[in-house]
Amino acid sequence: MERLSQPAGAPGEPSTSAGAENPRGPTSPYVDPLGEPFLHTRFVPPARPATFLRRPRLAAHLDQSLDTPLTMVNGSAGAGKTLLVADWAARLGQPVAWFTDEAGDQGAGTFWAYVLHALRLAGVPLSARVGCPADAGRVDHGLLARLAAELSELERPVLLVLDEFDRQPARQVAEDLEFVLHHAAPGLRLVLVTRTEPLLPLHRYRAAGAITEIRDAELAFTPGEAAALLDRHELRLPDDAVRALVERTRGWAAGLRLCALAARESGDPEAYLREFEAGRSTIADFLLAEVLKRQPAGTQDLLLRVSVVDRFCPGLVRALTGRDGLEPVPAGLHRQNAFVEDLGHSWYRLHPLFAEILRAHLRERAPHLEPELHRRAARWLRDSGALPRALAHSAAAQDWEFAAGALVGDLAIGQLFTGLRADDLAGLFGRMAPEAAGTAAELVRAALELSRNDVERGLSHLRRAEGRLAAQRAPGAAERLSCVLLETLAARLTGSPCRAERAVAAASELRHEVPARLLEEHPELLALLLTHLGSARVWAGSFDAARAALSEVVGHPGGPATALPRQDCLAHLALIDYLEGRLESAEREALAAKAETERFGLGRPAGAALGRLVLAALAVERDELDQAEALLAEAAACGPAAPDPVTAAGRSLATARLLLARGDPQAALEAAAPAVTVHVASPWAELGTALVASAAHLAEGRPDTALKVLEHVPHGGEPECTAGLAWARLAAGDRDAAIGLVDRLGPPGLTGTGVSVRAALVRARVAEEAGDVATARKLLARALLEGRRERLRRPFLDAGPGIRRLVDTPPLQSLAAGWLTPGGPRPRDDGAAEPGPLVVEELSGREREVVRCLGQLMTTEEIAADLYVSVNTVKTHLKSAYRKLGVSRRGEAVRQARARGLL
Repeated sequence: MERLSQPAGAPGEPSTSAGAENPRGPTSPYVDPLGEPFLHTRFVPPARPATFLRRPRLAAHLDQSLDTPLTMVNGSAGAGKTLLVADWAARLGQPVAWFTDEAGDQGAGTFWAYVLHALRLAGVPLSARVGCPADAGRVDHGLLARLAAELSELERPVLLVLDEFDRQPARQVAEDLEFVLHHAAPGLRLVLVTRTEPLLPLHRYRAAGAITEIRDAELAFTPGEAAALLDRHELRLPDDAVRALVERTRGWAAGLRLCALAARESGDPEAYLREFEAGRSTIADFLLAEVLKRQPAGTQDLLLRVSVVDRFCPGLVRALTGRDGLEPVPAGLHRQNAFVEDLGHSWYRLHPLFAEILRAHLRERAPHLEPELHRRAARWLRDSGALPRALAHSAAAQDWEFAAGALVGDLAIGQLFTGLRADDLAGLFGRMAPEAAGTAAELVRAALELSRNDVERGLSHLRRAEGRLAAQRAPGAAERLSCVLLETLAARLTGSPCRAERAVAAASELRHEVPARLLEEHPELLALLLTHLGSARVWAGSFDAARAALSEVVGHPGGPATALPRQDCLAHLALIDYLEGRLESAEREALAAKAETERFGLGRPAGAALGRLVLAALAVERDELDQAEALLAEAAACGPAAPDPVTAAGRSLATARLLLARGDPQAALEAAAPAVTVHVASPWAELGTALVASAAHLAEGRPDTALKVLEHVPHGGEPECTAGLAWARLAAGDRDAAIGLVDRLGPPGLTGTGVSVRAALVRARVAEEAGDVATARKLLARALLEGRRERLRRPFLDAGPGIRRLVDTPPLQSLAAGWLTPGGPRPRDDGAAEPGPLVVEELSGREREVVRCLGQLMTTEEIAADLYVSVNTVKTHLKSAYRKLGVSRRGEAVRQARARGLL
């Protein structure tokens, strides 16, 4: 920090050679050209306070100045420039000529008189022939030439420090200084300590490598240096608190020291540094005096007005000030190191502490101006296409009608449901005043309630918005399309597929009335429309139509704006494949859904539950019950049980099937029916509930009740229901009826794997009970071959002990080894085969995918690209697969996986 301490010579401070006079040199005058005495304090470096922190990295950089003719330490007020150079000079062990410039010095003659006096005080042997300026306003060129000549003849270069050189505005002084520096080489090393760039030809020195530069960014304290500085003030804070303070102050030396001094006086230093109001601190006094009040009145007004925005450019400055011709001002403030940062492309921002202090000062000087400035900023930013910032300023001005109108009018209402800004927008509009009126405000309220799963309140606001639209003579297309989006979502949440179809048809018409630019800027709107439509179709059991809508969303290029709809669509596609018996395909899509939002850092949103529920259901089918339970827990962690009927039904059925597999049929019965209110029942959800109920009754020994449940299901013609009826008939002892039902299913290729495997097991069990072991083995072999492809274990475990005994006999044991059983039969004492356990540690679905890719000779990078995961994730899967397979090489893993029937 600069000049916050007493000058050298104070008690306890050792003197430096910079203040020693040369006894052998000629007597120099003790007055300047105006006849005023030289002030001793302007020729000595300031003393370093006890809390001063020496920073080796900066001292090492300054050491380079001994090898370059020019050094510039250029930083803002309080950046620590002067104390840095003073400490470095004191440790050199050689004379240093020091001169501190002051505002109000009278021209070049006075400046050079002080410089000459500084040189003589430092012991530089200048002859009387050099002379001294007699005119305060000018200096004779011959004097400068004689000075340069004598300096050039010195055996050892003299180090001249000109502190606060920014106070010397005269171009002539800069030109004279450059003349002396150029001709005095190599006898002069000049160090300029300044807030602004001097009027020297710096480009030439930079091109020649003849300048050492330390600027504001390098002067800023690092977190480690800040911690050491706080320690000097007897403050020891956690690392995160130090980092937060450095972020807030941008490592500004004066800010850190003033904060430390104030915190030391508080009862809770950590809380003070976290919560202090910059506008009511000693930092405010410093910056207002050293920065703001040093500017002209017009520039002060500009700084106060731009303090309400996080960044500004000439156009925004014009909107905030109402004045033209201010384009050069921000650039000039940046060059002055006046706490204005250049972001490039004519954009600037204020130092955060300075902005905070200016806003507080603005509220004191013009308390009613701040809301108006926010309104001006909001309108300019919206016209410039910066909607998020425009919304923030509208909210700050409490101009909610404009904010809602901007969100809806720009077709951005879908961002409340998806993308990286969904939470921010929800938080912003969650503060919307209840008196805010208008169609757009009601639409935003409806969207907020629907995003919170409050369907009743959401529909209430939506109906009000629709009423307002109907009353308008020419409602805007963006408002109507936004209304249709929310209507489609409401139809999905209430299980109303027909309403969803009508809403999307209306959207197709409205799309042509909206500017194409808005649709391109907001791909999330159409993605959400198709996602909601696809979900409604899934609920209705219209799987082919649903797949068309969902696949259209998945097929579009990905990005953060549509990551959540794509995840939702992939999860719904996985559910369709699961319900149709394509388990591997369902697993791939569910895993892709899980990865879709993870790669954009969207965490675990509520819409991520369905994909995990599908994976949980798959894990139950594969008898990986612990994995299924973990996935159900993950789905629950994605958020509260949503009123989305598809997700609710998926959650109920996956939970019920897990409970069945755990041997708790009564709990499964209670969990099977989804607790949602819908307008239209779902055929697959009703069938799934009935199948769970039937299986629960069978588990409790009530085959007649199990039959009645399935016989009265509205969609009894589905293959899954037919297979379930066959099992119930078989359990009731009616083998002929069971075979008759299985015959209705047709060849295995016409149904999913789950249905065809269960049908084959029914036939095998009938044959086994009839004593036809050869036929039973043939049928069981077919079931094992089909089940192995999908790792479908559950049907074999539910088939009864007779089937399990057959599985453990040659040649069926080889078909079951590695995925259904751990290996071949184990010998017993009587020579018969000892049945092995049916549950083994199996490769996960993604591990199998990785090993499959290995079999195709793909590299790790190619596997990562193919599976849409990172290289590190692939390596993790490989390590786990190697462990489970008991191998250490790629080739061995592929051979072992094939031997176990995993590929």
